[in-house]
Amino acid sequence: MDEQAAREWLAQQCHVSRETIGRLDKFAQLLDEENKRQNLVAEPTLNSVWARHIVDSAQLFPLGRGSDRWLDLGSGAGFPGLVIAVLGASVTLIEERRLRADFLARAADVLEVSERVEIVRGRVESYQAPPFATISARAFAPLDRLFGVAAHLAAPQTRWVLPKGRNAKSELEAAQASWQGEFRLEPSVTDADAMIIVAERVRRKSRGKQAR
Repeated sequence: MDEQAAREWLAQQCHVSRETIGRLDKFAQLLDEENKRQNLVAEPTLNSVWARHIVDSAQLFPLGRGSDRWLDLGSGAGFPGLVIAVLGASVTLIEERRLRADFLARAADVLEVSERVEIVRGRVESYQAPPFATISARAFAPLDRLFGVAAHLAAPQTRWVLPKGRNAKSELEAAQASWQGEFRLEPSVTDADAMIIVAERVRRKSRGKQAR
């Protein structure tokens, strides 16, 4: 998917207005400037920020559980959390590093979504809150560890929406040695070889059920 196709996909599939596209352009400019100060995303991907980051994030929105109580783990540069907020969700962003948390606050202002975004600076495993409807994470941790540090923020009906690239199937198979639930793989619209893990009713297996 090239940059023009990514813009068209966002406008057509997510019904994003011209004004919102303009705010996303300002966000992309802010990201480019900030990336010179701290390594938010891989430098080569800035040339394809709409496909590699914005649409790659936006495609997760319809896979979640509506627009309320969305949690994004290790939000970093704001992907997917800030893009999900642009599409209408109320999103809590957890980011441990201060400079990145500061960037997220500035970016939320540029995108005009501050009223829908809560930024929590700290470790996921230390954060306490009622269960979220949807939990997302992009390039955060291997699936087994991700479930381990965030399971206390989920209920059986929580939907996990986890882009895992080309290693999705192998990560899922490895995690299923310790975790059970309802899992499916969804194709990515930005990379024909990448997959998104969608999971519900995730719970740790009892010792007797774990693979030996």
